[in-house]
Amino acid sequence: MDHIEAVKGFTITKGPKSTVTIEGEIPFEVLEKERSGALAELGKDIEIKGFRKGHVPESVLAKQLGEMTVLQEMADRVLRHFYGHILEEHHLDAIGRPTIHITKLAVGNPFGFKLEIAILPEVTLPDYTKIAHEINATKQASALTEKEVTDAIERIQRQKLSYDRLQDKARARQASEEAKKAGITLPTPETVEGEEAEDITKIPLPELTDAYVKTLGAFDSVDAFKKQVTEHLEKEKLEEALSAHRALLTDALIEGSTIDLPEVLVQSEIGQMFGQMEEELTRAGLTIDGYLEHVKKTRDDMIAEWTPTAEKRAKTQLILNEIAKKESLTPKAEDIERDAHQLLETYKDADPVRVRIYVASMLQNNEVMKFLESK
Repeated sequence: MDHIEAVKGFTITKGPKSTVTIEGEIPFEVLEKERSGALAELGKDIEIKGFRKGHVPESVLAKQLGEMTVLQEMADRVLRHFYGHILEEHHLDAIGRPTIHITKLAVGNPFGFKLEIAILPEVTLPDYTKIAHEINATKQASALTEKEVTDAIERIQRQKLSYDRLQDKARARQASEEAKKAGITLPTPETVEGEEAEDITKIPLPELTDAYVKTLGAFDSVDAFKKQVTEHLEKEKLEEALSAHRALLTDALIEGSTIDLPEVLVQSEIGQMFGQMEEELTRAGLTIDGYLEHVKKTRDDMIAEWTPTAEKRAKTQLILNEIAKKESLTPKAEDIERDAHQLLETYKDADPVRVRIYVASMLQNNEVMKFLESK
C-alpha cells in the first residue's frame, strides 16, 4: 500500500484558535514494514551476552525489549514518515509540532491515532486599500521647528558641559590622591564644606563659536554643526512620523480583519520578545533572572504583560503576509542577499538560513507598507 492510499479516509475536526484534530488508522501491514528499522534503532546500544553489539538477532531483541516497546517505536517511525503526506493529502498548513495521542496499538490490528495541530489561520481582510486611503489622507507633515533645533543644540551643550565637569572632578580627585601620597592634604569636590550637588541646567552655556563647535565633533564651523544637527533631527522626526503612521495603518487593518489566532504564534512572539530582552541584558552584563528579581516580577508576569503585544504582532504579520500574497508583493533576491550579508557580517554566529528568512520577511513587510502608503 502506498503513502497516498494509507493517509486517506481520516476524520478532520476543526477546533478553536485554528487547531485541527486528525483522527484515523493506518493498516498494520504498513506498520509492519517499520519493524526492522525500529529494532535496529532500539537495539543499536543494547549489549546481550553471546552477541556482538549491534548484531543481536531481531527475535532476541524483540524478546529483550518487549513487544509493546517495539510497536511504539514502529508507530513513531510511521508517523514521522507519513506526517507530511497526511498534511498534503488534507491540504493543511501546519505550524509548530503536533500533539500525538495513540488510540490503538496491537499486533495484527490497524494503528489508530489522533494528531492535534495548529494550522495557519484563514485571514479575512477588510478593504485594505480604502482603509489605507482614509488614513493616508490624515497624515500630518513632520516639519521641523526652529525651537526643536535650538533645544537639541542646548541638550548637546549641556551633555558636553556635564562631561567636562565630571572630567574636572576626576582630575581633582586624582590630584588629591597624589597629594596625600606626598603628605599634602588638598580638598576634593566631595570634601569641600557646604558644597551642594551641581545643577547643570543653571550653569551658563558657552557661546556657539567656530572654535567651540570643534570641541563637539568634526565640525569646521557653527553653520556645519547646525546643519548636521538639523539633518539628524529631520531624519529622526521623519522616522518617528512614519512609524506612527504605519502603526495607525496596521491597527486599522487588525480592527477590520477576522483571524482565529493560533496560540502557538502568540507563544512564538513571546519567545522572540524574551530573546530580544536577554540579548539586550547580556550586552549590559545582566541576566534575565537578575533583572526579574530587581523589578520583582516573574516570567509569568512578563508573559501576561506581553501577551496583548504578542497577539498584535502575530496578527499584523499574518495580515501583511495575506496582502503580499493578494498583491504579488515580493522583495528582490539581490536585496535579500545584500541585507542578509550585512547582518551576517555583524552576527557571525547566526544561522544563514534563518537570517535570510528574517530579512525576506522584513523586506516583504516594507513592500506591503509602501504599497498601502501609496494609496
